Amino acid sequence: MNEYEKLLLQNKSWVTEKIDQDENYFIHLAELQKPEFLWIGCSDSRVPANEVTNTEPGEIFVHRNIANLVVNTDLNMLSVLKYAVEVLKVKHIIVCGHYGCGGVKAAITNHHFGLLNKWLRNIKDVYRLHFNELDKYENVDEKTDALVEFNIIEQVNNLAKTSIVQNSWRNSEYPVLHGCVYGLKNGILKDLITIYKNSPMDLLYKFDFDSIIVE
Repeated sequence: MNEYEKLLLQNKSWVTEKIDQDENYFIHLAELQKPEFLWIGCSDSRVPANEVTNTEPGEIFVHRNIANLVVNTDLNMLSVLKYAVEVLKVKHIIVCGHYGCGGVKAAITNHHFGLLNKWLRNIKDVYRLHFNELDKYENVDEKTDALVEFNIIEQVNNLAKTSIVQNSWRNSEYPVLHGCVYGLKNGILKDLITIYKNSPMDLLYKFDFDSIIVE
């Protein structure tokens, strides 16, 4: 039996377990998707959103990429964000990174990673912004973990700068934006930052929705 066949068997075992607990489990799950949360996390296989938050399928809408980035030109992420905010009406958006992140560690180096260079450039920009704070770390792992935290905070701020989030704030208090970091060695989520509708923001990034310039 290969690994893929084993995966399919594990799926059947999981289905049986759920039906034994509630024979209508999948019927109810298929009826409606009303998650309270959008989770923007790292693609790392050790940080699955539902597992680390002890939530059930249907409770968290998930987008994952390398090093949990919120990039203003990433149409994939923006499409997920727009659907979550405008259709699903999520109340909270969580950017979750993790200590020991390989993407962040790679961004600290000068190695050539081919196509990945373009993605890591976003993390390098965060490193540049916080260079003075990060330069004091001589240990690579400590520097990586510090940059992980700075990166999470920066990505939460990037969310607040999107027209999608700001447009939602025009008519409601939501979404509330959160940044947290996951400890691979202890399984704990550590809260780093929360941004509300009325939290301070550089005026340069605030959209005036009443003025549309057409060229």
